[in-house]
Amino acid sequence: MASFNSYKLRCSIPGHEMDVRGLAATVFPEGAFVSVSRDRTGRVWVPNSSSDKGFTEMHSMSGHSNFVSCVCIIAPSETYPRGLVATGGNDNNICVFSLDRPQPLFTLKGHKNTVCTLSSGKFGTLLSGSWDTTAKVWLNEKCMMTLQGHTAAVWAVAILPEQGLMLSGSADKTIKLWKAGRCEKTFTGHEDCVRDLAVISNTEFFSCSNDTSIRRWLVTGECVQVYYSHTNFIYSLAVFPNSQDFISTGEDRSLRIWRQGECSQTIRLPAQSVWCCCILPNGDIVVGASDGIIRVFTEAEDRMASAEDLQAFEDELSKATIDPKTGDLGDIKLEDLPGREHLNEPGNRDGQTRLIKDGQKVEAYQWSVSDGRWMKIGDVVGGSNQQTSKSVMYEGKEYDYVFSIDVNEGGPSMKLPYNVTDDPWLTAHNFLQKNDLSPMFLDQVANFIIENTKGHVVGPAQPAGGDPFTGEVQKMDTAAARYIPGSSSDTAGFGADPFTGGGAYSSAALRQTTNIYFPKTDGVTFEQANSSQIIAKLKELNGGAPQEHKLSEEVLESLERLLLSVCGLNSSEPAPTIQQINLLWKASHWPEDIVFPVLDIMRLAVRHPQVNESLCGEAEGVQLCNHLLNLMRPEGRPANQMLALRTLCNCFSGRHGRALLMAQRETVLSRAADLATVCNKNIHIALATLVLNYAGCLHLQPDLEAKAQCLSVASRALETVQDKEAVFRLLVALGTTVASDQTAQDLARSLGVSSQISKYSSVSDPSKVGECCQLLLKELQ
Repeated sequence: MASFNSYKLRCSIPGHEMDVRGLAATVFPEGAFVSVSRDRTGRVWVPNSSSDKGFTEMHSMSGHSNFVSCVCIIAPSETYPRGLVATGGNDNNICVFSLDRPQPLFTLKGHKNTVCTLSSGKFGTLLSGSWDTTAKVWLNEKCMMTLQGHTAAVWAVAILPEQGLMLSGSADKTIKLWKAGRCEKTFTGHEDCVRDLAVISNTEFFSCSNDTSIRRWLVTGECVQVYYSHTNFIYSLAVFPNSQDFISTGEDRSLRIWRQGECSQTIRLPAQSVWCCCILPNGDIVVGASDGIIRVFTEAEDRMASAEDLQAFEDELSKATIDPKTGDLGDIKLEDLPGREHLNEPGNRDGQTRLIKDGQKVEAYQWSVSDGRWMKIGDVVGGSNQQTSKSVMYEGKEYDYVFSIDVNEGGPSMKLPYNVTDDPWLTAHNFLQKNDLSPMFLDQVANFIIENTKGHVVGPAQPAGGDPFTGEVQKMDTAAARYIPGSSSDTAGFGADPFTGGGAYSSAALRQTTNIYFPKTDGVTFEQANSSQIIAKLKELNGGAPQEHKLSEEVLESLERLLLSVCGLNSSEPAPTIQQINLLWKASHWPEDIVFPVLDIMRLAVRHPQVNESLCGEAEGVQLCNHLLNLMRPEGRPANQMLALRTLCNCFSGRHGRALLMAQRETVLSRAADLATVCNKNIHIALATLVLNYAGCLHLQPDLEAKAQCLSVASRALETVQDKEAVFRLLVALGTTVASDQTAQDLARSLGVSSQISKYSSVSDPSKVGECCQLLLKELQ
């Protein structure tokens, strides 16, 4: 059978009571699919026997307390060999179902608004997008990461086959590419909400938008093609197995089939909003629409509906009413339209529409290339110059008006029928109750009805997306001889182990059979100090400091005593005093071009229990943290950035410092991660050590979101860090994070850690890099 046969109806499935909002082809049973609806249910449909072209409901799922907005299939695993079904809803939750029970296996909570898009990846990873402007990464019933950066609802998400790469599309008109939890690139070009994303390959994807366009992108950022054919919002995309051809659906009542870059077929439906689509393994297309009906189309002649059913579908379509104000047909003037004789001329392309007048009626026809004829697709009502008493059919009843209302982000999703004899306030009240909307919208909806029924024009009085609810209320609820800090081999001082470079190992065989690298749970600190050089530099800089910043001799003497005390050079030195610690804190606010020797004293001082308690305690700790983070900002001075990082690392040596840094983890690691792009090996070693210390504190802890951040920061740092010592510490940090934690291992796999680090497995100088890498790869097998 030729691949360019036209698609025709296979069957219609009246399976839901309200709009069908999401569809996904299942892995099991073969040829089946799952649908979700605003009627709060999900349903699995299996194909009937070959003689019967329809589908039968095999399974119904309920667990959401509000509309169900989206669905995806989680691939089979050892635990769930048939895979799982994940659904997102207006109750802000994600429900995960097996195929053998109606209630959820578990519910994922965390989003603060409607979950409107889902995508699944390898190893059970789930990506969700929400009206709360975030996307979240889930694994094993836990939120691993929150992707923040969009300024409006996240309508679309997709996980690329290349491990660790994720996409999100938003009502802020942008698409973002994420790697290991960090936004790597922002794609701009769409002029309205991005509504769906569809992956083509490792390197390409499609997007569609309310701006009526579809775009093809490279992950490197280039838009390589723009496709136009739709005349209204485009809601959904799906790609054929050949990774080239695709389908799209939208608010213009159509399913469009694209082949070789052209719209080769347009199928109109007797429903205004065609919300969703999916492609079955046999090439059949499933679409869901605002009339609650699922329709399946096929190009295989043996699966096409009977001639009677095809005629019934065409008849149903011909009886539909079309509102020209939706933008599908343009401005209509009855006197300018041709008569029925215009249909004797053939069309130029499949899907071409033509309007003709029949007395005082306007009818819409569409050209079918496969049938070689014009098919009626509806009666046009409510034209700009058309005054008529004809009513609009909605749910089997006649109304003077049927408005499209969207109180959320994006296109019309709720229909409001109204007769001029109705009370607008009662109609508004009933509409809000029926759709579970807040009573706070009562005045707005009622005034909208009143304002838009003044002219008594038949048909929907408001163009899609043009009502007051698409504005701000969319979201119902964003050195050797001289002192140079870091110039020595200032590594870590804690006995003979891989971090000191000492000869701690007697044989290579022992190293290969025993994991001496991770998990590493004792903190790594920066111990090296040359007190006399630090003090000399402090006095030199003080001599040239502006008068208002000059330190008195008494202060300099106190700082020197503090330094000698914390370095333990003289056991007779008394413990640091509160006064000395306060002077150190005050001096640390010196101008940034001269503060580095003070920071070096602080780096050494925080190892002392008394200083650690005083500077990192509950009252002062947040101030210390904020001060160091300010010094670490990307545009800061490298010496200050490095010493601030080292100070944070050394804070882990005391109980109060550990508690402070664990409480401030998200902020500290986020700021530290930005320094991976600074070209400075000492900064990279300090950054790697900080991540390692966090990983050590988190080992055997159940805080998976914290471990996810460690994995993310380490993974991102490995993309830019070159120094082998820094690489080694990042590998140990990764190993410590995943050791004895199956979920953390799964997340590392889904982020593509194995492929990222494999190049280090052959490093022999120093040998600890290759050995540690090999052990980590083994852990992630």
